[in-house]
Amino acid sequence: MTAFSWYGYGVQVDLKATRGYYEKSGDWDCSCGHCRNFLALARERKLPEELMAILDSLSIPPEKATYVCELYHGKDWKEKGLLYQLSWRVAGTILDKPAGADSGQNWGPLVELPWGGLMLGHETFPVKPEFPQPHFDLDVSLYLPWTLDEPAEGPP
Repeated sequence: MTAFSWYGYGVQVDLKATRGYYEKSGDWDCSCGHCRNFLALARERKLPEELMAILDSLSIPPEKATYVCELYHGKDWKEKGLLYQLSWRVAGTILDKPAGADSGQNWGPLVELPWGGLMLGHETFPVKPEFPQPHFDLDVSLYLPWTLDEPAEGPP
């Protein structure tokens, strides 16, 4: 197990099990426009540097997220970007949480950062192939620009 500390969270990670899972798993496979937009940015490594550093330290390819959801876009989405929720599963345990109110059952507090928000916890949804135990989820919310050559609502 390898210890990491991110924004007040302390974790122990099984790097071999995490790497092994992501070597066998495929890219996020939803074909909607919002997910394809995320995948284009992830494959080009156009996510925030701090997030990329965490994923790189865990040998997790950003395009192999275990959850992707575009939450909404407000009136100013063309300037601000689309708000996404993204998760990557990690083999290991959470040892410490930052001070603050937890974000719900099994989740630590949301840490607000200049590029978005980050929290760690345990999600119950299954992933394929089956993920090693114990594990936790690295969850981020952030605004991403629309980069596809089609309307944000999908192909015309």
